[in-house]
Amino acid sequence: MALRQMDDLNAMHMDVLREIGNIGQGNAASALSQMLSTEIDISVPTVKLLDIDETVEYMGGPENIVLGMLVGLKGDIQGMMLYILQKGFASSMLQAVFGKGIEDFSELGEMEMSFIHEIGNILSGSYVNAISSLTGLMIDISVPTISVDMAGAILSVPAVEFAQIGSKVLFIDDNFIFGGEAGSASKVKSNMILVPELSSLETLFTRLGVEI
Repeated sequence: MALRQMDDLNAMHMDVLREIGNIGQGNAASALSQMLSTEIDISVPTVKLLDIDETVEYMGGPENIVLGMLVGLKGDIQGMMLYILQKGFASSMLQAVFGKGIEDFSELGEMEMSFIHEIGNILSGSYVNAISSLTGLMIDISVPTISVDMAGAILSVPAVEFAQIGSKVLFIDDNFIFGGEAGSASKVKSNMILVPELSSLETLFTRLGVEI
């Protein structure tokens, strides 16, 4: 049976997506750890089917200022990924590299934004590589488009795609634990919203031998 909308996904499909998220998060943590020269651990990601209003609330409400990174997917899997970085995540990364975090996104200069772009490349590449290694599918990704705005405004960008796939989107809640001695580690979040074409999800599950 073909997928008609995201609501058709069952518990087995969500387990598969959770495992892909776990592998992708692990890949991202390893790459970031090498880049930042600091220990980074992870906890098991949470994967949910949420409607747009629920997604905004998970991101701290419509007026919460966040950094969004939009990445297009092409090839055997088509669609988009939208990464949401909270201030704490960005600040921890900048602290590790430049020795100074941020209190507000308005403090980001050209050098810091260039660094954030590279983080976007690492995060998106980690998840795409996880899917490709599990399935053998060929996936190309675009250069991340980055913007700082209210969460409600950031989520309006892929709104047309939301409408095409139904009332729900795939929301992955990642937790990265930036290293240090016991008691000094900091736990920060990044969220990924996956908006694949439904035919691409069918291709993914079929390749993994999961019944649609």
